[in-house]
Amino acid sequence: METRPFDYAALLERVAADVAPLVGSGTPAEYIPALASVDPGQFGMALADLDGNVYGAGDWRVPFSAQSVTKVFALALALAEGGDSLWERVGREPSGNPFNSLVQLEYENGIPRNPFINAGALVVTDRLQTLTGDASSELLDFLRQESGNPGIGFDAEVAASEHEHGDRNAAVAHFMASYGNIDNPVPALLDHYFWQCSIEMSCADLALAGGFLARHGLRADGSRLLTRSEAKQINAVMLTCGTYDAAGEFAYRVGLPGKSGVGGGIVAVVPGRCTLAVWSPGLDAQGNSVAGVAALDRFTTLTGLSIF
Repeated sequence: METRPFDYAALLERVAADVAPLVGSGTPAEYIPALASVDPGQFGMALADLDGNVYGAGDWRVPFSAQSVTKVFALALALAEGGDSLWERVGREPSGNPFNSLVQLEYENGIPRNPFINAGALVVTDRLQTLTGDASSELLDFLRQESGNPGIGFDAEVAASEHEHGDRNAAVAHFMASYGNIDNPVPALLDHYFWQCSIEMSCADLALAGGFLARHGLRADGSRLLTRSEAKQINAVMLTCGTYDAAGEFAYRVGLPGKSGVGGGIVAVVPGRCTLAVWSPGLDAQGNSVAGVAALDRFTTLTGLSIF
């Protein structure tokens, strides 16, 4: 990995200019009405270094619906609070199926393939709820602290939209409960899960909040959230499972651990160096931001900063 210094501000501006023709490509998430109406012509990118300095280009201060990107942070808190026993209830393998699929759950006795498909994220949120008593608030507090932005909050319209169109998630949760892999009442679990997915953050917030993964488990204040090994585990699962069923293509193009969300956001980690966040609402067929993936690809190409 390169160790020479970079002018991050100029670099991000160049990346933004290079991917500008792709901004607006793809389609915003249509199955959540509150997301379908977002202007697809927006693009933002931010980088936070290990010391908490943050740089950005484009709409990097504009809040957006973080959606599945929040699953990374819920996983980190569940591991920090409860340790490795979590892995008895959720796997670490790519699924090869859509993120809301029920197919593998029946074959594998209610144990989801990984913590980033919806079934696995529900197990993680269930575990966090048992450990803390208020999973969604615990997560929100953590994101506010790590980003330094007390204004981060839930989007009630998005949460309501998720509830209204959440039958598949309810089916998945009830199915896992039938195998004894859900501890809390399913309606309460779904409530916390939908609030979690509705959290709004900017690229700046997201890059700063994810800094503990670049610092091998150390929080912004220098205290330890995760062991170095646990931080490695999360980064590894992000690389193999973080971009739905396009994780191989993402690893091939970008070469970094990353987690995407159908709001158009992606957080990516250069361990020991920095954290990146990118946002553009237009999605490809797998649910990943078209311009966002291209921007991360361009960044690693220009800098040589990848894990390979």
